[in-house]
Amino acid sequence: MFKFLKGVVGGSGAGVKDLPYNIGDPYPSAWGSWSHFQGTSKDDGSPVSIFSISGTNAQDGHLAAARNGVKRLRTVRHPNILAFLHSTEVENIDATSTKITIYIVTEPVMPLSEKIKELGLEGSQRDEYYAWGLNQIAKAVSFLNNDCKLVHGNVCLSSVVVTQTLDWKLHAFDVLSEFDGNNEAANGPMLQYAWLVGAQYKPVELAKSDWTAVRKSPPWSIDSWGLGCLIYELFSGMRLSKTEELRNTASIPKSLLPDYQRLLSSMPSRRLNSSKLIENSEYFQNKLVDTIHFMEILNLKDSVEKDTFFRKLPNLAEQLPRQIVLKKLLPLLASALEFGSAAAPALTALLKMGSWLSTEEFSVKVLPTIVKLFASNDRAIRVALLQHIDQYGQSFSAQVVDEQVYPHVATGFADTSAFLREMTLKSMLVLAPKLSQRTISGSLLKYLSKLQVDEEPAIRTNTTILLGNIASHLNEGTRKRVLINAFTVRALRDTFSPARGAGVMALCATSSYYDINEVATRILPSVVVLTIDPDSDVRSKAFQAVDQFLQIVKQYHEKTNTGDATGASSVGISSMPGNASLLGWAMSSLTLKGKPSEQAPVASANSITPLTSTTSSTSSVMENAINAPLRHVSSGTDFADQPAGPAPPSPTSTDGWGEIENGLHEDHDSDKDGWDDIEPLEEPKPSPVLANIQAAQKRPVSQPRPTATSLRPKSTGKVPKEEDDDLWGSIAAPAPRTSSKPLNVKPAAALDDDDPWAAIAAPPPTTKAKPLAAGRGRGAKPVAPKLGAQRINRTS
Repeated sequence: MFKFLKGVVGGSGAGVKDLPYNIGDPYPSAWGSWSHFQGTSKDDGSPVSIFSISGTNAQDGHLAAARNGVKRLRTVRHPNILAFLHSTEVENIDATSTKITIYIVTEPVMPLSEKIKELGLEGSQRDEYYAWGLNQIAKAVSFLNNDCKLVHGNVCLSSVVVTQTLDWKLHAFDVLSEFDGNNEAANGPMLQYAWLVGAQYKPVELAKSDWTAVRKSPPWSIDSWGLGCLIYELFSGMRLSKTEELRNTASIPKSLLPDYQRLLSSMPSRRLNSSKLIENSEYFQNKLVDTIHFMEILNLKDSVEKDTFFRKLPNLAEQLPRQIVLKKLLPLLASALEFGSAAAPALTALLKMGSWLSTEEFSVKVLPTIVKLFASNDRAIRVALLQHIDQYGQSFSAQVVDEQVYPHVATGFADTSAFLREMTLKSMLVLAPKLSQRTISGSLLKYLSKLQVDEEPAIRTNTTILLGNIASHLNEGTRKRVLINAFTVRALRDTFSPARGAGVMALCATSSYYDINEVATRILPSVVVLTIDPDSDVRSKAFQAVDQFLQIVKQYHEKTNTGDATGASSVGISSMPGNASLLGWAMSSLTLKGKPSEQAPVASANSITPLTSTTSSTSSVMENAINAPLRHVSSGTDFADQPAGPAPPSPTSTDGWGEIENGLHEDHDSDKDGWDDIEPLEEPKPSPVLANIQAAQKRPVSQPRPTATSLRPKSTGKVPKEEDDDLWGSIAAPAPRTSSKPLNVKPAAALDDDDPWAAIAAPPPTTKAKPLAAGRGRGAKPVAPKLGAQRINRTS
C-alpha cells in the first residue's frame, strides 16, 4: 500500500500545507484528467509547474494511473522528457467525504497548444519551429521505444509541453508500460491503462485490443501512430476528433508527407521508426534546426568550424523567428561564452541578439555573462568586449563597474599590444563616469599618466582627449592637480602635432575649471607659443584658444574695474560654444604611422628629448621623464617680476602628474622654469670655462722666431701645442671626470696655466721610440716649424 501524506489545503492560491510550492493560476488545458497550474517555490520563488489530479476513492482507476505516471516520470530522464522535481499525495478528510489529490511538480512549462497561440508564427518560420519541436519529440519517443523498450501509448498534442526556452518536452506517462513482445506466455493487456487513451488516437490493433498483434509488432508501432496524430494536429490547427480525419493531408507539408503516411501505415510492422523519421526527412533540414543542433554539440566542433559559424550567426539570427532566437539561441550562446566553448566572434552575435531585448531582460540575460567574460584571459575576447562596450556599458551599475569590471579592464593599460592599450583607453569614456573618486584618483589617473608618454603617438593623443572628456567627473582638487599639468606640460609639448592640437582643444573644453591666475600665468603662455607651430591645424586651434582665454581675462579686467570685488575674485569662466561637447578620438594607433614632418620635435632653444613613436627602452624613457611637472609648477623665472596672485599649488597628489617619476622627457640640466625649451627670453651667458675657450679661438696664432736659440724647452713645447689644437680638436680626449685627479703629463711638457685648451688637450704620445734630435748631424741650420703634433728634443 502507498503511504498517504495527510494534509489540508490551505486557502486558494496559497498551495498545500505539505507542498513546498505555491500554486498559482491554472492553464486552460491539460492532458487527461490532470489540471496544470503555474507555481513558485516557497524557498527562492523560482517558477515551476504543478500538475494535480483528484479522486474520492483510493482505488479509483485515474488515481492508480496517475501513480504510475508519477513513478515513470521520476525514473525516466531524458533532455526531451519533462523534468521531475517533486510529488506528493494528500488526503483531505471532511465531514462527509474523503478527497485524495496527487501533485507533481516539474520544471516550468506551458501546454503546446497555448504556446503556439502565444507565438503566432506563420509561413516558413512556423514550419521551422515545428520541425525543431517534432525533432525533439521524435528523439524522446525513440529513446522510450528503442532504448528503454517502453511504450508511451498516447503521443498527441496534449501530451507535449513547452519550456521557457521553447523546447518541446514529452509528458503524460500515465499509460506508459514495458513492451513485452518477447514474453510468449503473456496473454493479458500489455497497456494496463489503455482505456485512458481516446479512441481517435488508437491505431487499429489497439482499438480492437488485439494484444497478440500488438506484441508481434515492433515496439515503436503504437507511438509512431501517435506521432502521426501529433503532426496532423499541429498543421491542421485542430484537435483530432476521429481517426478518419488523418486521411486529410492538405495541411501537411509536401516534404513531410511521405513520412507522415508511413507513420500512419495500417500495417504495424511497416510503420516508420521514430529514429528514422529524423534521418530520412528533408523537412528537418532547415536553418533553425541546423543552428540549434550546432550549438548543442559545440564542444565537438573544431576552432575553424566555430569561427565560421559565429561569424555567420549575426546575419543568420535575423532570418530566424525572433522569439526562438531570444529564448533558445541566446541562452545557448551565453552559456557557451561563459564556459569557454565559444569563440570571440560569438560576442558580436550575443550583443546583437541582446539588442532585441528590453532593458530589464538585457540586464538579466546578457549582462551577467558579459561581466564574467571580463575575467577571461583570452585576448580576442577582451578586444571584442572593448570594441562593443558602447552597446552595453550604460547598462552596468556603478557598483558592478567599480568592483567587477574595472579591475579586469585596467590590465589592458599595461598590455604589450598597442591596439589593446588603445581600446582600453577608449573604453574609459563609458566606464569612467561610473567609477568612484577613489578608483579614479588612486588607479585610473596613474594609468593615464603613463599613457601620456606612450610610445604610440595616437595613444598619447587619445589620452589627452579622454582627460578632457572625463574632466567633469573629477573632483575639484583632482582637476587642479591634473588638468593643467597634463595639457600644458605634456600635451602641448608633444612631438606629434595631433597631440598638441588635442591639448589645445582639451584646454578650451575644460576652461571653466581654471581660475584667472592659472589662465594668465600658465595656460596663455603655453598656448601662445603654438601660434607659430609648424602644423597649420595646431596654429588655427591655438589662435582660437588664445582668443577664448583672452576673452576670459578681459572679463576679469572689466569686473575688476567696475569694483565688483566678489565677481573679480571668482570670475565665471565658461567654455566657448561647441567646446563643451565630447572631443573626438584620434585615428587608430595601429594604422597611424605618421609623417616624418609631423613627428619632428618642436623647434626650441634648449632641446627636449623627442617623444617619438618608435620603441625605446624603459630606462631611457623614465630617465628623461623626471622632474618636469615639479619644475614647471614651482618655477618663478618668467613671472617673478609680475605682481600676480599666489602661484598655483604644487601638485603633491599620487595621481601621476604630481610625481617626479611621471614628468616630461626633458634634459636633467635644463632650467627649472620649463619654458626655455620653447622660446628663451634672453641670450644665455656662457660659463667661465667656455668664455676662456671662445677667447682662445679668437686670439691669433703667433709665429715662432727662425733662430736656433729659440728652441727652448718651454717655447718649443708651446708653439706646436697651439698649432695642434685645430688639428686634434675633433678627436681630443675627454675632460677628466674628477677634478682631484691630475693629468698624467711629464714635468718637462707641463702646460701653461693661461692656456684655455689645457683641459681638453691631447695627451702626450705613449710610444717608446727614440726621439728625434735637432739637426741630426746636418749642420746648425735651424729647423722650420712643422704643422701637427711634434716630438721635441728634451736633452739636458
